[in-house]
Amino acid sequence: MRSEEQKPDALPPDALCLTLHRVSTYPHPIIAREGWLFIAAALLAAFAAHWLWGFWWALPLWLTMVFMAQFFRDPPRTVPQDPNAVLSPADGRIVAVERAPDPYLDREALKMSIFMNVFNVHSNRSPVEGEIRGAWYRPGKFFNAELSKSSLQNERAALWIRTPSGADVTCVQVAGMIARRILCYAKTGQKLARGERFGFIRFGSRVDLYLPLAAIPRASVGDKVHATESVLALLP
Repeated sequence: MRSEEQKPDALPPDALCLTLHRVSTYPHPIIAREGWLFIAAALLAAFAAHWLWGFWWALPLWLTMVFMAQFFRDPPRTVPQDPNAVLSPADGRIVAVERAPDPYLDREALKMSIFMNVFNVHSNRSPVEGEIRGAWYRPGKFFNAELSKSSLQNERAALWIRTPSGADVTCVQVAGMIARRILCYAKTGQKLARGERFGFIRFGSRVDLYLPLAAIPRASVGDKVHATESVLALLP
């Protein structure tokens, strides 16, 4: 495992991982603020086309606006009470539950991966309570995020979270074939609450979790999960 004194790789200068408001202050306006500009642009384009050429010419733009609204929805979630529960960081489907090397903390770990398609909520939330001890950004390719090779070859941003009991959890946002923008609002030294919103990935992607080997899985490959409300595993 990396020593606490070793600094993680610097975040990219274009603020791919941005430090904005703490997730605890996020107002949950049903539609994520990351989508407001996209939805407004689609709505204006649809209105303009409707006014100039009529409904049928504008129909593709109206459908685009509806798609944007459903993609950027961000409903509030209820946090389970068990403090040892590892919560799902994303909505989607479990595509991996396996023993694998943690490339960030140089350890063997229990890896659990969630694939998000374009119809899932894409707001990402902290799986555990703890302090962020490190943050990494890796540029990369844009393979289908459902494939296992995307974990190591796609563009990604990772957080190392240490819980109050001393367990280390690595949470990795992975870009997909369509996703081209990873937003991570957390920074080293920040403390996250369980279920606290820390980021967003635009348009289809994946989130990997690396847990201690002693963690007990509570979800299986193929299960559909919801961010915060679904329990993926129990920490020892």
